[in-house]
Amino acid sequence: MSTSPFLESIRTELRTRRYSIKTEKVYLYWIKQFILFNDKKHPQDMGNAEIERFLNHLAVNRQVSAATQNQALCAIIYVYKHIIRREISDLRYSFTKREQSIPTVLTHEEAKNIISHLSGQYWLIASLLYGEGLRINEALKLRIKDVNIQNNTLFVFRGKGKKDRYTLLPKSLSHSLDNQFSIVKARHQQDLSEGYGLASLPPALLRKYGNAAKDLSWQYVFPSSTRCTHLYDGYICRHHIHETTFRKQLRKAVLISQIPKQVKAHTFRHTFATELYTHVIGSRFIHTTSPIDR
Repeated sequence: MSTSPFLESIRTELRTRRYSIKTEKVYLYWIKQFILFNDKKHPQDMGNAEIERFLNHLAVNRQVSAATQNQALCAIIYVYKHIIRREISDLRYSFTKREQSIPTVLTHEEAKNIISHLSGQYWLIASLLYGEGLRINEALKLRIKDVNIQNNTLFVFRGKGKKDRYTLLPKSLSHSLDNQFSIVKARHQQDLSEGYGLASLPPALLRKYGNAAKDLSWQYVFPSSTRCTHLYDGYICRHHIHETTFRKQLRKAVLISQIPKQVKAHTFRHTFATELYTHVIGSRFIHTTSPIDR
């Protein structure tokens, strides 16, 4: 089923429209689930009744979250709109309002405690998340060329909303980043000696940069331990480590620290924002008295 012409046509359409690999995997997963739930009927032969029955199954039997239900609906609507070329309207289900929850925030001491139980590149990744307020995918996608230790700046390429930005690099991380660069350089030299060394680049960029894609500057700061085949262009390259690899290490660090909070990679970003807000507000109103204290 994973190699059916229909699913491959969806994959091709998603890649043509430059959807991320993560979105591609999620959409294909939910489309497969939709087809399997409806006894492997082709979506072209189905409509509102089958879609509504599937969404009802997700909500009642699988008890998925509102965000997950919306994700499944997005995938199904995409297929009908762009593959089958048929608009789906008058569904009894609309996009569910996502539950609003207060994000988990750590104290400075808690954040430092958790990070202290990480080592090597995982320590450095967590330090960047907390020290810069980076998202996990932004940290993992950093390339050597994006980090300027001399000027203490860091370039984030295509962050959320596909926006580029510069941010300040904590001086305390300079030495650790230098060490990480040495590790990347040694691994890259080994790749080159074995006839490889191409960086994992966005689709079609290899044709633009050619052998320049073998430069150290294009390598990821946190490269995977193994080489892989590029998902789009088919060449052998070295990608960055996977999010789940970091999550496993973070989970262990949280357990060791015995901090009774639900801590995820994004928690460091929330904590960074809170610390920054508190510092700015505190410095701005340091000589101001609350009306109730007068």
